Amino acid sequence: MEQPKVERLLKLMKLMTGNVNYTIKDLAERLDTSYRSIYRYIESFKEAGFVVQKLEGGVYKLGKESPYFKDISQLVHFTDEEAHIVNQLIEALDDTNMLKQNLRKKLSTVYNCTSMASSVVHGANASNVNRLVEAIECRCQVVLRDYASGHTGNVRDRVVEPFGFTTNYVQVWCYEPESGMNKLFKTSRIGSVEVLDIEWHYTDSHREGYIDIFRMTGFEQHSVKLRLGMLSRNLLIEEYPLAERDITQFDDSSWLLDTKVCNYRGAGRFVMGLMDDIEIVDSPEFEAYIREQIALISNKL
Repeated sequence: MEQPKVERLLKLMKLMTGNVNYTIKDLAERLDTSYRSIYRYIESFKEAGFVVQKLEGGVYKLGKESPYFKDISQLVHFTDEEAHIVNQLIEALDDTNMLKQNLRKKLSTVYNCTSMASSVVHGANASNVNRLVEAIECRCQVVLRDYASGHTGNVRDRVVEPFGFTTNYVQVWCYEPESGMNKLFKTSRIGSVEVLDIEWHYTDSHREGYIDIFRMTGFEQHSVKLRLGMLSRNLLIEEYPLAERDITQFDDSSWLLDTKVCNYRGAGRFVMGLMDDIEIVDSPEFEAYIREQIALISNKL
């Protein structure tokens, strides 16, 4: 099958599985092809085992009961850190290299999001993540069955409106009507997920917090500046790839990290492990935090 046809099929699949409804006329216009070709592609989907639904108003959709959807969503998810690495690899290619342009074109054809690289979700988490992804796409409430709270130790059902994930789908951002708060729920602590036939009622209240380069989350941000030696700079980028965006070279042997963190825990752990290679710069509150942590550790020894 020639490449242009493959690309049109992938684009058509994306359009027919999204939140927006398209008629045959709409699909033909968006793919810049004929009605006849759209009908032919739809027949190809049917022959491949996909369920094609014709809704009111002449809208065509690929049914989510198609066997391939869950298989694909269990295997492929996308994270900002991995996308950054993929982008770095692509950017390293020479501008005259046709592979560079082809990679960009193919990735943008398939994925309409900021994250491009894949991360695998294993085991029981996969089915729960799949249902949460489905709920976010259809903007529906869910019940997190038998959720084990890390704060209280209680295990109970939670009715929420999920609207976003943290890195690697470890946690899901949700608005909880019962408490009137946006909260993070760990996907590993969810017994099962039930998608309700109830649309979001609190969309205006949805607020996704920040995720800093150390993968800490929260609704506030605090400035941290660190002067790094070569060892700490290299280890930081290896362990937390997104840090590279906030690093500039200070001189021949040191670099400056100027970033914002949601809390000091992640940055603190990193700094205390490499204190002989890191200098805290213009960050008095963070410096006070480090002093407190050192005092606590000293008292335990």
